[in-house]
Amino acid sequence: MAEEIEHYRLQQKRSMEVPTSVPLDDTNQQWLQEDELMDVDESSDMDIEPEDVKELFVERFEGAAAKYKGGTTFMDEFDNDVHASKRTENLYYPFASRDEWELASYLLRSDLSVASINTFLSLSLIKQLGLSFHTSKELRGRAEMLPKGPEWLCKPWKTNVPTKTSTQLFYRDPLECIQSLLHHPLLKDHMHFTPLRVFETAAKTMRVYNEWMTGDVAWQMQEKLRPGATLLGTILSSDKTNITTMTGGRMAHPLLLSLANINMGFRMKASNNAFVLLALLPVPNFIHPESTVRGMLENRLIHECLDFILQPLKVAAEVGIMMSDPLGQLRYTFTALAAYIVDTPESAVLAGVSVKTSSVTMATYRQLGDSFQHEPRTASTTLAQLADLETIVNPWDLKEYKKLSLEKYHLNGVHRPFWRDWPMAEPCQFLTPEPLHHWHKMFWDHDAKWCIHAVGGAEIDFRFSILHPHTAYRHFGTGISKLNQVTGREHRDIQRYIIAVIAGAVSKKFLIAVRALMDFRYLAQAPQMTEDVCQHIESALKEFHDNKDAIIKTGARTGKKKKVKDWAIPKLEFLQSVVPNIRNNGAAIQWSADITERAHITEIKNPSSSGNNQNLESQICRYLDREDKCRRFDLATAVREARLNFCDLPDNSAKIDDNDEDNEDNEQFEIVNTTASLLSNIDPTHPLTGTTRINADYFQLSANLQHISSSDASHLPRTFLGANTALHLARDPSFKRMSVDDTAKMFNLPDLHCAIIDYLNLGSGVNPPASGRRIATSESPMPLGVKALEVWTKVRLQNHAYYPPHDTLPAQTINVFPPSQAWPVGHSDTVLINTDQDKIWPGSGLDGHCAVQLKLIFRIVSASRTKTLAGAEHFLAYAQQFNIVSQTNRGMPASAGPHPDPVTGMFVLKRAWRSDKTMIGNIIHLSQKQF
Repeated sequence: MAEEIEHYRLQQKRSMEVPTSVPLDDTNQQWLQEDELMDVDESSDMDIEPEDVKELFVERFEGAAAKYKGGTTFMDEFDNDVHASKRTENLYYPFASRDEWELASYLLRSDLSVASINTFLSLSLIKQLGLSFHTSKELRGRAEMLPKGPEWLCKPWKTNVPTKTSTQLFYRDPLECIQSLLHHPLLKDHMHFTPLRVFETAAKTMRVYNEWMTGDVAWQMQEKLRPGATLLGTILSSDKTNITTMTGGRMAHPLLLSLANINMGFRMKASNNAFVLLALLPVPNFIHPESTVRGMLENRLIHECLDFILQPLKVAAEVGIMMSDPLGQLRYTFTALAAYIVDTPESAVLAGVSVKTSSVTMATYRQLGDSFQHEPRTASTTLAQLADLETIVNPWDLKEYKKLSLEKYHLNGVHRPFWRDWPMAEPCQFLTPEPLHHWHKMFWDHDAKWCIHAVGGAEIDFRFSILHPHTAYRHFGTGISKLNQVTGREHRDIQRYIIAVIAGAVSKKFLIAVRALMDFRYLAQAPQMTEDVCQHIESALKEFHDNKDAIIKTGARTGKKKKVKDWAIPKLEFLQSVVPNIRNNGAAIQWSADITERAHITEIKNPSSSGNNQNLESQICRYLDREDKCRRFDLATAVREARLNFCDLPDNSAKIDDNDEDNEDNEQFEIVNTTASLLSNIDPTHPLTGTTRINADYFQLSANLQHISSSDASHLPRTFLGANTALHLARDPSFKRMSVDDTAKMFNLPDLHCAIIDYLNLGSGVNPPASGRRIATSESPMPLGVKALEVWTKVRLQNHAYYPPHDTLPAQTINVFPPSQAWPVGHSDTVLINTDQDKIWPGSGLDGHCAVQLKLIFRIVSASRTKTLAGAEHFLAYAQQFNIVSQTNRGMPASAGPHPDPVTGMFVLKRAWRSDKTMIGNIIHLSQKQF
């Protein structure tokens, strides 16, 4: 094996050499010849800045990411396919037409079995279509003729210790996979190549971190490369997953690949296909009497396979390789290892340490609960330890080597880690924080269990059961103490409630410790970090360690059989490395395994379920190969049919002639060079990227409706804007033309009559207050212009994300249902409303805002069609106010006021009451709602 790898390395070095016309000296002068250099990527439209740094001061790495002429584009590959000549007459060859391809594409991508497809194709109606294929076999045969992407390979793998079944490695060339991602037209607008240092202002006093390219590691790696080199950050991810359902016990170990150069917002959406399956690692059963030795052999096999698969990337990281970007420009790229996304056990496997040892620091089992970060575990440290072990014992003296490596250095017996010869690869850097497992799974495995033991299962279940339900968030009607199958979604939902639920049932320090970890997770998951936020994250972790003894004293930390009095939790020790890793690699949320766990479904489970449970690995590869061909063909035919050419714009020209010798017609193609313009001009047969479900953008819809003007209030747009929110009501109200008295009775609002009168007397020029003295009485006459009320029982509310680029968030449903048998006291949600237009949420906090419970959403119907009653031009709501209970300010212990509770960190609210013992309620503009 070693000889094969070394031979491959030499071959790759020869093939990756930069043309001799490009001098590779180490001087500070320009080292690229002018005739080959297109542009040093400092202001290029190709290397776009991430959208989330456009509002900030950006310092770019000078001289990085140079571009050369002579590359190929995605469409060049399509035009050079073996069957390209046959597509001059029939673009959709090997299918007869676009319509036939559309049907074929649907069948190929569906979950229909071979038998079901055959049955469908044998229907009389389908036979009348005159299709060029008549069976599933013929259909798949034609699919094999489509232009291909990276090919799958299979290598029988010989092991030194026998296994129960033969071992095979299915893999693809990683350089081909990276090239496939790198020049894909749909990724052009979401890719950047130059390391950045981002600051809040030009004074450079506050550093900002978001994308991987904004971290210190990317900058440091670029400094080690030659001028003009392009740094490609390779992202890997692997985790074992079940293939079979219920029975069978078959496991797969997928290895996924992506690029850190792709914007994290795009990369983290599964439907964008930014992660590709690189390999299926073997999952063997070794024949050996010692279970610990079997585990060591499995770990060694993982590293051996990774070493073999990733060898081309190691060579490219050392000597570089020319690759084409989406616009067909060549770049001299170096494939560094940016991140390896794994859960905690696999992190230890990859680092080469035992499970009860930190994989990123030198902390051992008894040191995992320390309140400080230990020395980072560098590659040189681990390799030196391995070299020392080999002077004492032969690595293939399995039992003795396993024992000595564990006892002396806390290693797992892997003697040749895959990263040992990967230039610039440091396990303490590329083993990034992984929010799904390190934070949210840790919460469920530890924090939640502490709370259940401290409060009591019955009590905490009761407290969860009486919480107010909210649409789109899980309501734990039976509690949480007996939950078994819990996903990351439930982990997050429970975290939203846990502090308020346990308040008053646990000691002060216990609550502070749990709340500090919640603060840590909440702050650390932000997509954009400043040094100030990093310091708050570190302070939250310190606060936990200062108060964690209260959890031990309560007896809430327990093992399977007894109480535990130490803090040997690997995930807890990982938290010490979060802030240093943010500084190195950008925001931690981009390394969450949510996307890779989803990829296990699309890349493993779905393909395996479509087969016959025989030779599952090969069937998965065929399925994915076929799906990739369909996606490529769909995009290529859509681009060609639209007569577009996706490449860089030539000088002084918007169009070019296609001078290909095979094209006798010398046709003209319109040039586009952005993904957005490409997608707006093509009509594919299948969605190319993103989800098929489109979230409504009520901000845009409201802007489109601004031109509507009518004196008739019944024509008020149902979508409108507040201060920084968009609201949407159904076109038809839930209750039409109800009298004020009937509405008050249905919604149990005895002072609605008086509230409407006071609102109308106030006028419509200002936002009405949420509270105030009631002037009208029950005897006061309703103004003559009030005919009736139209009532809605829900409203959709939409906000923008707090962090740049301030994307539009999915709308939330706010319920305002009257009392009924299902809801004896109604179903009324609590919201924040704006009481001072100069204060903008969330920057101002609760200053200028008030918490209220919506009890009614309505519109006043004027008696006159020609004259609108003053105040009836707004959608209104009846809201009952909450007051903030005065608390001591944590920052100023001697002061008290409307501050959060110093223990929970949450505002304590109480209902506002009038002197006559009725709840304070008032009419407000619905547009005052903030969140």
